[in-house]
Amino acid sequence: MTKPLSSPLDIAVENGITPGVGIPNRDDEKVEFAEVIAPSEDAPPDGGSKAWLQIVGSYLLYFNTWGIINTFGVYQTYYENELLRHMSPSAISWIGSLQSFLLLAVGVISGPLYDAGHLRFLLGAGLFLVTFGMMMTSLCTEYWQVILAQALCIGVGTGCLYIPSIAIIPEYFSKRKALAMGIVTSGSSFGGVIYALMFQGLVPRVGFGWTTRIMGFTSLITISISTLLLRRRTAATEIRSLLDRQALKERPYLTYCFGICLSYIAFFAPIFYLQTYSLSHGLEGQTVALYLVAILNAASVLGRLLPSLIANRIGPIHTFFLSVALAGVTTFAWINTNTGAGNIVFAVFYGFFTGGIVALPAVVLTSFTPDLSRLGTRLGMSSVVNAAASLIGAPIAGAILSSTGSYLGIQLFAGFLLMATAAVIAVLRFVVAGNKLFVKA
Repeated sequence: MTKPLSSPLDIAVENGITPGVGIPNRDDEKVEFAEVIAPSEDAPPDGGSKAWLQIVGSYLLYFNTWGIINTFGVYQTYYENELLRHMSPSAISWIGSLQSFLLLAVGVISGPLYDAGHLRFLLGAGLFLVTFGMMMTSLCTEYWQVILAQALCIGVGTGCLYIPSIAIIPEYFSKRKALAMGIVTSGSSFGGVIYALMFQGLVPRVGFGWTTRIMGFTSLITISISTLLLRRRTAATEIRSLLDRQALKERPYLTYCFGICLSYIAFFAPIFYLQTYSLSHGLEGQTVALYLVAILNAASVLGRLLPSLIANRIGPIHTFFLSVALAGVTTFAWINTNTGAGNIVFAVFYGFFTGGIVALPAVVLTSFTPDLSRLGTRLGMSSVVNAAASLIGAPIAGAILSSTGSYLGIQLFAGFLLMATAAVIAVLRFVVAGNKLFVKA
């Protein structure tokens, strides 16, 4: 008999929230099309060598999904000044936006496939597409070629890897779930640091082509390790629909999706334009400007881990609210940044506070999802909304820059959206936990 990953009582104990209804048992049935997974009758182990190996494998997937996406700022600078200098900043930003769009949009398919037990297929497809996309990007000389290789091929590949990297953690961790997710999501920051440093350090020595190929080989090796390590612990469920219609009737889920959508519209604009802004506002002609994306991602490592520890004490929704609100304040402070030191400080603080935007959403969703056996599907559904948001955010920022010739519009655009996100998450807190002021949520 297949069972959900966690019972309503487990969720209530962990989050201080009483579920409204129980979860009915499913009928016994054999899933012919899914890989064989032994059903688990006990609670997540919250530790042990196998569980921690899943963290290593998921960490490396984040290294090669969001880590690659977070590196696009260095590509944006290179393309504007070298390979695609005849294109507008807004047109170039569509490459990174399409990458992030596909990473999230593919989740509507990869989520149900994961629930059905097709982990091996998703990992194999992601391994091939990310590596192949990197190799093809190294050969590109035209804008349309970069769109096909870097945006579409790598984007779909990372989309195959993203849902497995987060959906497998609740199968092994319950009380330590927030900490486990913080460690896993810090892989994207570390990936952003490593890939950004590789790009800036290797391009002057071996050129754009071989730099991208070396990055491709790095992806091949690290994703292969994940493929060897990751193993599902719970039984597969039959694919019934790409949508969980019950989720569309739940106010917490709809509020959650709206808030996360706003955050994704705002999130990438500062990352994509941070380096080009600094080159005309305090770091003119200085090499350190080309390393601001790496600095931002380095700061984000701690920004993924610390909020996850705090979430265990005050709850993931409260922690997420604080992260987003402080990220909004930091973005408004960017407006008055006109010195080299100021740009570095902004990169550090923005990287730190936005760490929670990547680390906590899945934990927040898990905290009020009554049936965790459908978590992959619900993550996939929310990913489609987030995909549309990430697709339009950076190009809108680029269009603002092109029409005004000033970065002020980008800064206000991102800042107000982050503060709006904080307001929506505040509403979510009361929808989930009620009017009690002192409650873990």
